[in-house]
Amino acid sequence: MASAVQPLRVCLRACRRAPAPQRHFAPPPRLRIPIARRTFSLTPAQWRRAAEEDEGDEETEKRVLTKEELDGMGVLEGIWDKLPPADRNSMEKTLNSVEAEAREAVAPPKVLMKKRFWNDEESDSDLITDEQNEDMFDEDDIMSMAHGKFEEFREYREYARIAAWEMPLLSKLARPFVPPTAEEPLRFRYTSYMGEFHPAENKVVVEFCPKDLPLDEAQQLKMKKLLGPRYNPETDIAKMSCEQFEHQAQNKRYLGDVINSLIEKAKDPTDMFEDIPLDTRHHTFKAKPKFPTEWRMTEERRRFIEEARQKSLLLDQAKEEQGALVDGPARIQQFLEQPAAFGEPQYAAQQLGGPAARGRL
Repeated sequence: MASAVQPLRVCLRACRRAPAPQRHFAPPPRLRIPIARRTFSLTPAQWRRAAEEDEGDEETEKRVLTKEELDGMGVLEGIWDKLPPADRNSMEKTLNSVEAEAREAVAPPKVLMKKRFWNDEESDSDLITDEQNEDMFDEDDIMSMAHGKFEEFREYREYARIAAWEMPLLSKLARPFVPPTAEEPLRFRYTSYMGEFHPAENKVVVEFCPKDLPLDEAQQLKMKKLLGPRYNPETDIAKMSCEQFEHQAQNKRYLGDVINSLIEKAKDPTDMFEDIPLDTRHHTFKAKPKFPTEWRMTEERRRFIEEARQKSLLLDQAKEEQGALVDGPARIQQFLEQPAAFGEPQYAAQQLGGPAARGRL
């Protein structure tokens, strides 16, 4: 029943609505025709207003329903009143959904604003402010920037309280250090970034010494040759890393499998690479200068320095008794008390013991 009456309902709703006025395009702009200027006038020339010109142009066309259409509307209303409430509600929902879809279809397209180079339209995520009514300030409170600064201080104080009151409680969970045994020759290193996701978190690095592995001397030498540039001959430590998998456990498992395969190949007696020397060209041996043993402070050197100091003091004392010792502060004071006319010709002649030269000095 609902499917049969639905077209009737649509027609009835269409007739109930007021007829939409037809769209009229605006008339083309009328150009002002220049006229000859008057020779002389006390009143300015006036143009006729455009509203008065176009007053009679726009006329709204109204559609008048005929008698047959009115009779049809009455019949449709009678049929609508006889429908059960359930069918009416379903038809109302259907019409409302159709109206919403039609409104979206007729609506003008949304214009997407192109992002600017400086991203001026984006809000600052670091600025703690609501960005509403920023210009309305009644001088009864601090600005939003000050509130953001206080929020930053609150965060600092929160972490300070955690460090002062909660962090010491972790000492109950502390365990004593136990050095690794011979069964744990591998040392794994992980990288974690607190509070954020980083693409370098999955990297795992392993270090081991070939001497700690269950190998003899020949097998250890073969292991060093197989490691290649991953072996450091100066520290006797091999370093390997992996970050090709998503999780740290996968990379750690891969490194463990690689080391197991290296041990198996090192134990293989078919070819021990005895004719191939150990290549260490990948490592640069840096000469670290050491403190010379001759410069070290010994008892003999201390006695020699003390004797040299005593001789210097005795020499200064003898010069002071003879008046040959130069007193630095006294000479400076004497220089400051001399007359200031150092640049005059008479003073220069007295110092040189001859007449002053004529002309420009």
